[in-house]
Amino acid sequence: MTTAVSTAAAGPQSTTVRRLLALGRAEATLLVRNRTALFTALLLPVLLIGGLKNMLDEQAKSNPGLDVDSLLVNGAVGMVLAFVVYYNLTAAYVARRGELVLKRLRTGEARDAEILAGTAVPSVGLALLMCTVIGVVGAGALHLAMPVNPLLLAAGLVLVVGTLMALAAISSAFTRTVESSGITTMPVLLLTQFGSGLFFPLEVMPDGLADACRLLPTTPAFQLIRVGWFGTDGSEAATGFAGTWATAAPHLVTGTVWLGLAAWGAVRYFRWEPRR
Repeated sequence: MTTAVSTAAAGPQSTTVRRLLALGRAEATLLVRNRTALFTALLLPVLLIGGLKNMLDEQAKSNPGLDVDSLLVNGAVGMVLAFVVYYNLTAAYVARRGELVLKRLRTGEARDAEILAGTAVPSVGLALLMCTVIGVVGAGALHLAMPVNPLLLAAGLVLVVGTLMALAAISSAFTRTVESSGITTMPVLLLTQFGSGLFFPLEVMPDGLADACRLLPTTPAFQLIRVGWFGTDGSEAATGFAGTWATAAPHLVTGTVWLGLAAWGAVRYFRWEPRR
């Protein structure tokens, strides 16, 4: 009887999922209250999509074979992930570190990885929701075909989200205040927009520059998303489900390597307390 009463009084057992959900709910509440973060997450990517459409239309004039519709959807998804996951999460890590929230959380049951992942839950969830909306609306408005290889599409999303989360943790280590996160995140955002095939498709770049851009951290994952949906990364004609695996293989390898390096960097450089 005593054992049963003690067990009941203890409440539900703490698990990784419960801890992640609890941290995610708390972070979501803070995100909703932060108007600047909400603007960055919800409106800024939408505004940039208009600029992206104009840039792609201009490039199509000198490259008649350019598939503007597929590039627009892929670029819109990329910008949402870059701003909602990477930029917002960098600011969130810096803010929670400055408020000593991260330091206090480390004294509880949550592991370090759970704290970082739990903080990222709202940003990742919102980004994936927005990407889903873009995909559905874009497919309907532009009459796009269904994804050729959903497995590669999902793999690309997992790789890019994981890499951007790790890069956000690294960037936060070099960011003193939330206000300065706009400066410290700029290099990665610019490389993502202009070097990963979002604003300027790799197929319109000079060969040497395109080859270099394919080695950037986020490029392989974005290329996987494009291959998974449209059956090509722009370097050759579109193929069916079976043919996409050969096209995607180099991107899978490079993207996995970058994810591992970014995760190592996050563990190595992330700061749990304010810099003195």
